[in-house]
Amino acid sequence: MSPEASIAQLLETFRSTAHFTVTSHARPDGDAVGSVLALGEILEQMGCTTELVLADPVPNIYRNLPGVQRIHIGRDASHTRGPVIILECDSTTRTGLQGLDGRTLINIDHHASGRNYAATNWIDENACAVAELVYRIALAADVQITPSIATCLYTAVLSDTGSFTYASTNAQTFALAHSLAMHGASPSQIAREVYFSNPESKVRLLAVALSNMQTEGQLAWTWVTSQDLASTGADAEDCEGVVGYLIGIAGVESAVFLREVEPSGQFRLSIRSKGRVNVAQVAEHFGGGGHRNASGCTLDGPLHVATERILARLRTGLC
Repeated sequence: MSPEASIAQLLETFRSTAHFTVTSHARPDGDAVGSVLALGEILEQMGCTTELVLADPVPNIYRNLPGVQRIHIGRDASHTRGPVIILECDSTTRTGLQGLDGRTLINIDHHASGRNYAATNWIDENACAVAELVYRIALAADVQITPSIATCLYTAVLSDTGSFTYASTNAQTFALAHSLAMHGASPSQIAREVYFSNPESKVRLLAVALSNMQTEGQLAWTWVTSQDLASTGADAEDCEGVVGYLIGIAGVESAVFLREVEPSGQFRLSIRSKGRVNVAQVAEHFGGGGHRNASGCTLDGPLHVATERILARLRTGLC
């Protein structure tokens, strides 16, 4: 189905249905939060009522987004009404929500690992962010792109393109950013919120992670344990962005950051590439997914076992 046909199908559903639940993946990032908020406002302009639900709390750097207080945090969605619109998830499991069985599902995704699991599916892996797809829905629906919609979508695009550095960034991405700025998004203010609002605990944890860093040819990796998190007063949210320092090293083609997850003893991995390695495929091999240059997955511990499993896969990609 063409993108135009997919959008037309979505609009037909939106215009014939009174109520929707909108959600995205567990451990939400900027694209998840911004796109959920923007789509909720778009639907309400179209005459729908919406419930916005996320399994996990909104990260601190996104808590000033307009309308963020409308997001209900919790893992039980059985109380919500209407079809469930799921943004950038390759399955209902990825939402972290219970209560979705038997519900009418609408799947909107931009990941290469996207799957057609819903009644309606629109997957466009060429989009820089799911926010780009939400923006295209707004244009097709001829709704007003308010400053609040523009701010949420610009934040989503900025975060999901790695500040316009990932391979998904192209001329269309900058045209989108330009349009959002023209509609009221403030690039400088959004950048301050996203990049210059870090708690001290995040910086202390970063120091630990960088002290653990190892390199091997074109590979770089590091880790933090649950004890490291406790000693620095940090939490899982403070781990965001650590892997970016590793992939920024000259000569490094792929990097991975491992975070211990208690009480399971598993490790959550953030994997990055400069292009030679398709880390989406690497993550999918271990049950995860994401983008060609930015993906993630979870591996069983202990640390040395999880580390060797991911490094062996990445070494194969670099051969």
